[in-house]
Amino acid sequence: MNDQLMDILPGLRRFAWSLTQSVHDADDLLQATVERLLKKGVPDGVEVAKWAFTICRNLWIDEYRSRRVRKSTDIDTDLIDAGQVDGENDIQAQMQLRQVLQIMQQLPEEQRLTLTMVSIQGMSYMDVAQALEIPVGTVMSRLARARSKLSELVKT
Repeated sequence: MNDQLMDILPGLRRFAWSLTQSVHDADDLLQATVERLLKKGVPDGVEVAKWAFTICRNLWIDEYRSRRVRKSTDIDTDLIDAGQVDGENDIQAQMQLRQVLQIMQQLPEEQRLTLTMVSIQGMSYMDVAQALEIPVGTVMSRLARARSKLSELVKT
């Protein structure tokens, strides 16, 4: 399991960041996820990656609910500004990334989560459905609504 865990850590960290929108919160969430995986293990017949994403998501939901403040976390620009700015193209790319992240923050949590898992993590609809414990049709519906809303928000 340790080798499998090491293989999925980068993707799991990106997923945690996509949920929290904060480098520090993402690191805390990743640590809590790994601790839970190592402490409780993975049920028989379940892929480590799917179980890890499920645990990460559930831990974030618990944390999110405990904060009781919707949209209280701002986008952490440390992740965006970590790279060196070299020229006009880099500045344009950073501005576009900030704009996309701000627009994504306007999506409902379940749509943003589904969009992130499919578009950024590259997970299949079936994998997302299993990780979120929802039907595949719900994944497709949330994804369609998220894409439609993003398109609408980008045009304004």
